[in-house]
Parts: sequence; structure tokens; C-alpha cells
Amino acid sequence: MDIQGFHHLAIQVRDVERVTAFYREVLGFPELVRHHRPDGSLRSVWVGVPGGGFLALEEVAGEPEPGPFQTERPGLFLLAFRISPAGRARAVEAFARAGVALERETKWTVYVRDPEGNRVALSHHPEEPESSGEQGNA
Repeated sequence: MDIQGFHHLAIQVRDVERVTAFYREVLGFPELVRHHRPDGSLRSVWVGVPGGGFLALEEVAGEPEPGPFQTERPGLFLLAFRISPAGRARAVEAFARAGVALERETKWTVYVRDPEGNRVALSHHPEEPESSGEQGNA
């Protein structure tokens, strides 16, 4: 095999516009392309991930499953994006301005959910924080 890096991750969402706005406006990911169905309705939006690759936000008709932040079920747990220790306070402030609640915070990582409950982390592990937050695992 000749794996050359991360390409993309597809997330199925009910409200593609609302979820796209979170990744675009709150996290600052650039919108790359919109895909439409033959009838002209929006099917998917791709947003770029810094450092390469993209998230494909794919519209589906089902309802998101609410649940606790962490479960014992196998499967995708969260999306973790790299930040600098210096960028952590700015990220927390941006979440507060956008009305995005912090789910959890450790020494290295801030955890939130996108509008449909998908878990998102911003982490500077293993770099030490500039100011200490709650102690815990990465």
C-alpha cells in the first residue's frame, strides 16, 4: 500500500446548511464545493480542513441520535483538529460568541458538538497549555 495521507471524512447530516455554517463560520473552514441532486436540491457540501483533506457533509433524511458525549459503543468517536496552545483561548472565545457550549475541557483539548451532535475536539496535545485548564487526558 502507498497511503499518502488523509483525503476526506464524510459525515451524514440532516441539515447540511446549518452544519456547514458551523464548520465554515465557527471553525473557519473554507467551503470548497456544493453538490446538487438531479432535481437541484442540495446533496452535499465539502469544507476544507487545514493541512489537507476535507469534510464531506452529506445530507440524509433521518434524525440525529442524541446521546452522551462518550459511550461504550464502538465506532467513530470524534473529529479532532490541531490548534496551537496560543490559539486555545481564542477558540474558546469563538465558541462562546457562537453560542457553542463546551462539552468538556482537558489540559490539552477543548470538546464541543456541532449542531447535530457530532463530537469535535480542538487539541494542542502534546504541547503544554499557555494557561492551565482542567487536568485530564488528551
